[in-house]
Amino acid sequence: MARLSIEHLRKTYGEFHAVDDFSIDIADGEFLVLLGPSGCGKTTTLRMVAGFIQPTAGRITIGARDVTDLPPWKRNCGLVFQSYALFPHMSVADNVAFGLEMRKMPAAERAPRVAEALRLVQLDGFDQRYPRQLSGGQQQRVALARALAMQPDVLLLDEPLSNLDAKLRQEVRVEIRDLQRKLGLTTIMVTHDQEEALTMADRLVVMEKGKVRQIGSQRELYEKPADRFVAGFIGRSAFLDGEITAPGRFRSQGGLEIGCGAPAPGSATLALRPERLAIGAEAESCANRFQARVEHVSYLGALLDIDVRLTEHDRMLLQLPNRQGAAEPKPGDTITIGWAEDAGLVYPRGS
Repeated sequence: MARLSIEHLRKTYGEFHAVDDFSIDIADGEFLVLLGPSGCGKTTTLRMVAGFIQPTAGRITIGARDVTDLPPWKRNCGLVFQSYALFPHMSVADNVAFGLEMRKMPAAERAPRVAEALRLVQLDGFDQRYPRQLSGGQQQRVALARALAMQPDVLLLDEPLSNLDAKLRQEVRVEIRDLQRKLGLTTIMVTHDQEEALTMADRLVVMEKGKVRQIGSQRELYEKPADRFVAGFIGRSAFLDGEITAPGRFRSQGGLEIGCGAPAPGSATLALRPERLAIGAEAESCANRFQARVEHVSYLGALLDIDVRLTEHDRMLLQLPNRQGAAEPKPGDTITIGWAEDAGLVYPRGS
């Protein structure tokens, strides 16, 4: 366990900035998630921390040690690869022991370390099996056990759940989070799955095109996204383009006059979370209230996603709980929708 500090980390390939001026302090025992679309720089950042990519500039310290120029085997980081990288010709025990053997640890010391790591990931009794004899979830646990057996100062997870089906991902991410808390391991995980990030992280770092767009807790990023990109990437939002005509007033491209907590006049985008919108009788008391035509209804079990059109230029997404006995809007219906003035987030155009 150790505090991890990253200062002005940068990685360039010619004119391309894969990671551009990344800085953060990660507390001892904190679970940090790097989140963003493919190509945003999150895996490059993780691999620079691990030592597999040399930074163009910047500094990385683990505890009191500057590890920026150290090779991976001198950093004491445990890394779980996206592909698990298990050796198919080795048993589970031998896979878990591989890193310890590379460190020249005597066999008598390796055996209890391997047994404890397998116990932690609930694979007692699987030590003599081979990867081909394991399920995807079990293979993922072997890869995690191999990293834990090293007793790392920092645990690095590179999209460790991406090869699992949706139900198994939900189960394993809870197991990883519980284990991380139990061990108090400083952990960085890379993912593009926002649900994974929201359920596992102490803090999130949202990245785009090599840059950090926002750092904060789940609630901070969801309730107060710094810009349109974060508002669209964390959760879902409907966006209306238009302009602020006066303090507190927004006019959409389709001519809707909307009350909001708007700053100075100018071109802007209004973002609305779909679950913050009301319909029917509940919408009648809202400060913003409009007629809309239902275009599409998606049945998601516990929720209904409803796409509506307010004007030729203005569309919106609503999300409603699937309440037993409640009337369900159908495509072609005209409904009343509404929201409070403080439900919308306003961003200057281009932010």
